[in-house]
This record gives sequence, structure tokens and C-alpha cells, in this order.
Amino acid sequence: MDYIQIIGLAAAFFTTLANIPQTYKIIKEKNTDGISSTTYTILLVGNALWLTYGIMNADWPLIIANSITVATCITILALNFSSAKTMGIIHEKILPDAVKKEAKKTKKRQKR
Repeated sequence: MDYIQIIGLAAAFFTTLANIPQTYKIIKEKNTDGISSTTYTILLVGNALWLTYGIMNADWPLIIANSITVATCITILALNFSSAKTMGIIHEKILPDAVKKEAKKTKKRQKR
């Protein structure tokens, strides 16, 4: 593996990883305030095109990285358009109990 491939894999890793903290934060806080639907729609289209390009060229790093990124963009957009009730259900089903407790403490501190 040459340095160009290493740079490409590192770029794929970090750009794929970039949306995961935002998705986690939205689910944890049950809040999408400040999330731009336009930005995530543009990002989704761009990554879907990269995914298509990767499939057409049988480029597995592009396929894997962009599949994950497309999934996180779709998740963020779906959460952005979800009702508070749906967001609460997702919050309860996905997060571990310790994180739920911390989220409640944080919300109480913010209300003060």
C-alpha cells in the first residue's frame, strides 16, 4: 500500500466518521435545533453520487465509506423531520441507561 492509498483511506475514514457524533448528539438530546436540512440534503446527494461512482468502479473503500455516510445523512434528515414523540422513542430504544440519565441531568441544568 503506497502513501496515496493511505491518504485516501484516512480521508474516507475521517469523512465517514464526521456525521456520527452529530447523529449521536441529536438522539441523546432529542433536539435538532440548528441542523440545516439543506446542508444535509446536499451532503446526501454528493455522497450518494460518490457511492454510485464507487460501485461503478468497484472501489470498495469508496463504497463502504459513502454507504455509511449516506446512512448517517439519511438518519439526521429523518430525525430533523421527526416529531418529538418519535425522537423520544428513538432516544429510549437506542441509548444506554447511563447516557439517558446524563442527558436528563444536562437538560435540567440547561433549564436553570
